Amino acid sequence: MNRYRDLNTYFRGLYGERVHKIALDAGLTCPNRDGTIGRGGCIYCNSNGSGSGSFAKGLSIDTQLKIGMQAVAKRFKVKKFMVYFQSFTNTYGPLPMLKKLYETALAPQEVIGLAIGTRPDCINAPLLDLLDHYTDQNLIWLEYGLQSVHDRTLQIIQRGHSFIDFQKAVYLTQKRNIRICAHVIIGLPGETQEDMLATARIIAQMGLDGVKIHLLYVAAGTMLENLWQRGDFRCLDQSEYVETVCRFLELLPPEMVIQRLTSDPHPRELLAPAWALQKNMTLNLIREALVDHDIWQGKKFL
Repeated sequence: MNRYRDLNTYFRGLYGERVHKIALDAGLTCPNRDGTIGRGGCIYCNSNGSGSGSFAKGLSIDTQLKIGMQAVAKRFKVKKFMVYFQSFTNTYGPLPMLKKLYETALAPQEVIGLAIGTRPDCINAPLLDLLDHYTDQNLIWLEYGLQSVHDRTLQIIQRGHSFIDFQKAVYLTQKRNIRICAHVIIGLPGETQEDMLATARIIAQMGLDGVKIHLLYVAAGTMLENLWQRGDFRCLDQSEYVETVCRFLELLPPEMVIQRLTSDPHPRELLAPAWALQKNMTLNLIREALVDHDIWQGKKFL
């Protein structure tokens, strides 16, 4: 029994074969960094914005994509790819520039679509219309960084938007043929396990297509590092995280695509918890716990 609907299963159902994501750095910024909303960004975000820094190294989108596809094709023997614009906010810029960016990424025949990481307060109707136009021949996912449904938490982590902003973005996006993935973080400051599960219950009722579940870890050069160094923030231990993820999954609708179950920090940036680098171990512990406790995605979905 497959206890949750993973991304590989989803892609194989659509294309009959494996599809691999290629993460690109478009060199964009974020309204929470350029002064539009704030300067420091979210408390867990460092200067790379969860990206590779490839654009700053002088690598164009074409070059990044070519290198990425060649490496992945050699390692995993795949022939189809989805481009993932990951770093910072990838709908934040002039529409003509974004159009050129997206179409450059969609140009190779091996690319079946785009996954675009962004904020719920950084979309508008013209942008959504542009993305909807691509859905005639491509699979388009918008990945909205929600993190939590609790506005008090969003204020603590300095997101610069509210849960209502997320609801509005979902409402506008669902009028198009665009898939929606919500990013949520387990272990945010001040949240109890019940707070985290409340996030699961609420997003479960919103008709979303997918979710990415992240562990909150401490990266060097972030505001969270300062909180952690002062003893004002404690990371979850591995067993706490595994239990919460399992309980989170059983509240979600069975058709929702689970695109991620934990974070993937860069070893040179990670300060805590050390177990965050044990990704395979964490995934195996989650799978084992699902079996041991007879839990599956959607078990408690109402």
